[in-house]
Amino acid sequence: MQPTLTSFAAPAASLASTFAGRQQPAQGVPATLVESQQLLQGNKTVGIMHNGSLYRLQATKLGKLILTK
Repeated sequence: MQPTLTSFAAPAASLASTFAGRQQPAQGVPATLVESQQLLQGNKTVGIMHNGSLYRLQATKLGKLILTK
């Protein structure tokens, strides 16, 4: 079963191949997908507040993401 992707404007075909074989969310509860570019908005690092704690999301030179508290 392919994931339901309705939360953003990326081509569904490329996303289907990206997420093929990964565990799917519970039936009837689609996962919200957010592109990293939407979070980073051209920056290398962005702060994320979660339950009163500040986290840092950082994009590396190799295109990986690092989330630290």
